Amino acid sequence: MMKRLVTLGLVCLTLLSPVSPAFADPARIKDIASLQAGRDNQLIGYGLIVGLQGSGDSLRSSPFTEQSMRAMLQNLGISTQGGQSSAKNTAAVMVTANLPPFASPGSRLDVTVSSLGDATSLRGGTLIMTSLSGADGQIYAVAQGSVVVSGFSAQGQAAAVTEGVTTSGRVPNGAIIERELPSKFKDGVNLVLQLRNPDFSTAVRIADTINRFAAQRYGGAVAEPRDSQEVIIEKPRSADLTRLMAEIENLVVETDTPAKVVVNERTGTVVIGADVKVSRVAVSYGTLTVQVTETPQIVQPEPFSNGETAMQPQTDISVMKDGSNVAILNGPDLRTLVAGLNSIGVKPDGIIAILQGIKSAGALQAELVIQ
Repeated sequence: MMKRLVTLGLVCLTLLSPVSPAFADPARIKDIASLQAGRDNQLIGYGLIVGLQGSGDSLRSSPFTEQSMRAMLQNLGISTQGGQSSAKNTAAVMVTANLPPFASPGSRLDVTVSSLGDATSLRGGTLIMTSLSGADGQIYAVAQGSVVVSGFSAQGQAAAVTEGVTTSGRVPNGAIIERELPSKFKDGVNLVLQLRNPDFSTAVRIADTINRFAAQRYGGAVAEPRDSQEVIIEKPRSADLTRLMAEIENLVVETDTPAKVVVNERTGTVVIGADVKVSRVAVSYGTLTVQVTETPQIVQPEPFSNGETAMQPQTDISVMKDGSNVAILNGPDLRTLVAGLNSIGVKPDGIIAILQGIKSAGALQAELVIQ
């Protein structure tokens, strides 16, 4: 017997009335903006992982692994003359890391390794010395150490189990910084703050808050908003940039962001911002379920007849309609909006359909982002 279910969502909307403005939340400048001179820099390198228990690259399928092995051994003064090796205890990997701002030579950072060939697992391996370069081609760090893999895999003759990703891992504190970045923080003449969530209102409030502080401390305004993302702060003559940044980053600002509703239809996730408003609207949501059941019957011929056994198809179709309630939504705040949606008793996929319908009706006072 086979069953097929088809579910149809029906949404009916009626627009009624308008809504009130959004509100702001207080936050420190260091939590909503970052220093332009204090950004990370990405590093990349190519290396080998050795010591794997037969889970490395097959050298025939990954010729670059064998070439790297031969080049490494030649650099160590070992002759590589002879036949091809069939061992699978080595894997070629790409090594990546983020060089933090103001990093000094001798400090350490974590690196991530990812398999390039057909290795099945990097568990138990050791990354041998690998240089990490920046976008300018200069070497800024050298990585080496034991690889930590969170996933695992087990395989037998008739079954296999895999959990997580076994072809990538991390080397905690595996890289040593060898070169510092060329820029010097204290050589600058100003500070540039970049908002993590660009917004004109927030940028103006940051500049006003900094200027009120600077007027009391240095006797004049020092900050100016350039656009929705950047705020320029000029260095006062009597100020030290490090101390100035330490004082500014702890100032509290009233933030403001556009109202958004983020919907992921694949996972059924709905994220509603605190500033989202919904005009008064009537919503009717009904779920129509169609169930198709196949119960074929075997038809036998009569005794001593020349008939043949046959299969006779039989299909039963049933239709069920649930959830025909009508609710009035009026969302002056997030709690009221969520309570109104829950009162209808629909699942997340139904809420997604309702939000799309409310947006089409012009009652959703927010940006609807569908992922």
